[in-house]
Amino acid sequence: MVAVEPTARLRASPLTLVRRAAGSPGQVARKLRGLASALRGYGGRRVTARLHRLARLGVIDTVPTKIQRMVGAIDMMRFFIVPCADDYYRSKGISFWFHVFLRFLDDPASVVDPTGFNSSKDAIIGHLMQVVHANPVYDYQLLESFEGGLDDLERQIEAVLDGSHPRAASIGAIVEDPTYHRRLLAHVRAYREDRSVPPMLRENVVANPAFSRAAEVFGTLPGAMRYFASLPTSPWAALRHVLFVRRLPDEAVAIARGS
Repeated sequence: MVAVEPTARLRASPLTLVRRAAGSPGQVARKLRGLASALRGYGGRRVTARLHRLARLGVIDTVPTKIQRMVGAIDMMRFFIVPCADDYYRSKGISFWFHVFLRFLDDPASVVDPTGFNSSKDAIIGHLMQVVHANPVYDYQLLESFEGGLDDLERQIEAVLDGSHPRAASIGAIVEDPTYHRRLLAHVRAYREDRSVPPMLRENVVANPAFSRAAEVFGTLPGAMRYFASLPTSPWAALRHVLFVRRLPDEAVAIARGS
């Protein structure tokens, strides 16, 4: 077996990682403009248009309201993204919060938008390449709201692998798994050939029944949107849900499956 060299994330000092993730002054300025754009468009007509395009394409079968999307994003973060990622990075001996900080330096827009609805095509692609995903299928499907989204993803992964991508150094400062980009490239190619290809699940999702259950709800865009659409539509009911629902509801998987 050929030994795989550890990535910069596991070899370099924290200061070096911070410098690589931040990039040059020109790159920082572009990132801040991207963050401002994402915040300006938060929840606006651009999001609605993107969701309706996905519905027309048959990727999703329901479009949640703005309030439902907000509550759904909170549930996605607290029931899946944060606990699952924290567990994974602790198993690797990596600080989850330092990892989030590096991600923010590399692409702040992707960190403030957990659902990806307000993000540009390049921000979603960058997010896929900077994080070893619990299940990348949600993001593949999100990219289908853009013309040529999956084409661009494939090209950019190839560029990271051959070192020609402009963010290759900053992405290398974040991703701890040296096999991730090759596996991601193979999987997205397989997905484009057959949408029913088994998902590329992260190891702790496979090993943990609670994370596997949450991945069934939030790991694909159709499942997540069905769950979001089951959530409260009024501000007060939404607030009660956020304050008093402390775990993923028992019926969430059935809702996500459409059963």
